[in-house]
Amino acid sequence: MKKIRTLIGAALCGTAMLASAAHAAERELRVYNWADYILPSVPKDFAKSTGIKLTWDVFDTNESLEAKLLTGNSGYDLVVPSNTFLDTQIKAGVFQKLDKSKLPNWKNLDPELLKLMATNDPGNEHAVPYMYGTVIIGFNPAKVKEALGADAPVDSWDLIFKEENISKLKQCGVAMLDSPGDIMPIALHYLGLNPNSTKKADYAKATDLMMKIRPNIAYFHSAKYMTDIANGNICVAVGYSGSFYQFANRAKEAGNGVVVDWRLPKEGAPLWFDSFAIPASAQNVEEAHEFLNTLLDPQVIASTSNFLGYPNPNKAALPLMKVEIRDNAGLTPTAEAQKTLYVLQPLPQKAERMRTRAWTKIKSGT
Repeated sequence: MKKIRTLIGAALCGTAMLASAAHAAERELRVYNWADYILPSVPKDFAKSTGIKLTWDVFDTNESLEAKLLTGNSGYDLVVPSNTFLDTQIKAGVFQKLDKSKLPNWKNLDPELLKLMATNDPGNEHAVPYMYGTVIIGFNPAKVKEALGADAPVDSWDLIFKEENISKLKQCGVAMLDSPGDIMPIALHYLGLNPNSTKKADYAKATDLMMKIRPNIAYFHSAKYMTDIANGNICVAVGYSGSFYQFANRAKEAGNGVVVDWRLPKEGAPLWFDSFAIPASAQNVEEAHEFLNTLLDPQVIASTSNFLGYPNPNKAALPLMKVEIRDNAGLTPTAEAQKTLYVLQPLPQKAERMRTRAWTKIKSGT
């Protein structure tokens, strides 16, 4: 009997060990990020070094992400909302608070930038800042010169909002982000209005401006413009600052003769932040924190910035970043240029509906 008990005990112990091993093998992490918004080796190396099964899905608008989050069960453990969406989503209770005891690399973040981020994430409790940047003008110098001459106003929103300019650029292709939260504030600011306006009359003026230039815009999309400008399929795009750096490099690597340049317009532009946050419904919270702490490593985030072309808020990473990013005024705004930038804020529901209706009209062109 004692022998039998010993055998049973050994069998149970073996079963427990197998169950434990199986549980370890089942560690996983599901991430929902913007398209082309990570250094590919980062998730690959993370999965390899930890043994965590990593699922990496992508989206192309904040609205797409929000639709998943508001269902109450997104199916993801980490998501990457932009700052204005983060604000409203925190208030809606869709994120859980960070456990900073599991983020020893948090100390590397720039305190001044954290203060700015706290505008949308009070106390910096819910999100790990990832990248920041501006919405600017990217262009193909040769094609723009051919359409408008050597004095084309590439450093001004006049390039986009003046009909005499954009009508000539139509032949080589103009694209814009499919994002009312980015484009409408730019139109408002260009008109001398509050980019965070809640006034119906202001949105009517911005809509009129956009409708005048609408026939000259090839399409609205928040990802397609990147490959199109690198391939020479369009000549001007309104998009995210770092995307132009990234796809200018892609064009060089392709050796297709296409040159991509970009400018921060002199009138100013919106400043934004993207952050990683953990949905309230996340199933793999430990793994989420493990990945976040990896991202906060100066070497990892500097390499990611160098690949994407966006600055990051990790102060310890600055010495490791490429000079052409750290010291490029179109990517990392100078102190003087920062005075022209404005931070976008979430709008009240009524104003948001007004902006959304205006955007639907603009996109349809009717």
